[in-house]
Amino acid sequence: MAASSVMRLAMVAISSFLLASLIFTLLPISSSSSSSPVLPSRLELHPPSLPNAKANAGTILGGNGDLQNARATDEDGGGERVSIYHSVGIIERNYREMERDFKVYVYPDGDPNTYFQTPRKITGKYSSEGYFFQNLRESQFLTDDPQKAHLFFLPISCHKMRGKGISYDRMAVIIQEYVESLMSKYPFWNRTLGADHFFVTCHDVGARATTRVPNLVKNAIRVVCSPSYGGEYIPHKDVALPQILQPFALPRGGNDIENRTILGFWAGHRNSKIRVELARAWENDTVLAISNNRISRAIGELIYQKTFYRSKFCICPGGSQVNSARITDSIHYGCVPVILSDHYDLPFNDVLDWQKYAVILRERDVYNLKAILQSIPYKRYVELHEGLLQVQKHFEWHSPPIKYDAFFMTMYELWIRHFTIRY
Repeated sequence: MAASSVMRLAMVAISSFLLASLIFTLLPISSSSSSSPVLPSRLELHPPSLPNAKANAGTILGGNGDLQNARATDEDGGGERVSIYHSVGIIERNYREMERDFKVYVYPDGDPNTYFQTPRKITGKYSSEGYFFQNLRESQFLTDDPQKAHLFFLPISCHKMRGKGISYDRMAVIIQEYVESLMSKYPFWNRTLGADHFFVTCHDVGARATTRVPNLVKNAIRVVCSPSYGGEYIPHKDVALPQILQPFALPRGGNDIENRTILGFWAGHRNSKIRVELARAWENDTVLAISNNRISRAIGELIYQKTFYRSKFCICPGGSQVNSARITDSIHYGCVPVILSDHYDLPFNDVLDWQKYAVILRERDVYNLKAILQSIPYKRYVELHEGLLQVQKHFEWHSPPIKYDAFFMTMYELWIRHFTIRY
């Protein structure tokens, strides 16, 4: 028994020694040295290289190419401003890398006088497609050397083809012939089956016109204004392009909460099931301003746009597709958008926290709409309105493009997706 006890004590001592040695060996890894690796608490797309991520969590992207403090106090000195971004440190680092490194090759093929290379126009509710084409030409992201490119742009405008009266079937043939010509002429498509290629289309005709090239839908990045994940849109691969009706008729809405006396506003055509339900439920309500027709110009100049200025919430039901230019109109005029469209992958959703400046409902909530809006506390509404003012700069197009505007935000979405491509 004595020998057995001695043996057990010896084994305990050896185990303790080995454990102490292991702890001593691992100790430098947990030191405060800035060169030590930092393990993320969760999987992140592109972890920041900032030495102190916590210290940088109070900064957000500013409107003039600089950083501003996300925790800056309000003008009256009360409260802290809530960031409208998901992860500031990661966004900051990725954005700077994008500006420095990102290169896109535009195929030179195709007659610019038809529907290649140039968009139809940069006005109207499909102007986002036109602005992207033009902004890419004006940006620092272009490269003439395809070997240096991260992504390849297919410069074909489905909206321009539609403007020329080309049928859907003929559009599909044109796109098929164009992509097949690139496959035979260049090696770039074939090495990834199109996974490092992208095309841009705002009108929903673009989805229909690309059906004859299966890998164009399956593999290529589709930058579209109708991003319904209830269909063929793939959120982690494709990009939601905001539908922006430019030029705006009136200036941005601002710090004008006291002038917003209408609880909720919508006026438009009943061209979808949810719009029919919205009008049927609320068009005779005395609190919500709901009309199943567009506001007639005979009533007054720009009455529709001016009503945005007077409304707290602007209802944004999906139309023929999940998207609507009304969302960006609401953002521009300072009216908190109420998203009433199922299966909608909202623009820049990887970057922006829509819950900080919008109310997102299910379509079946339409019958409780007034009660839901009335139940939102005033403090919560003020926070939503403040977030809305912060995000306005991201939903505008400019020529040439301006840092953090809709073009740069779209390029950022493309940049973070290119990391998944291997060839």
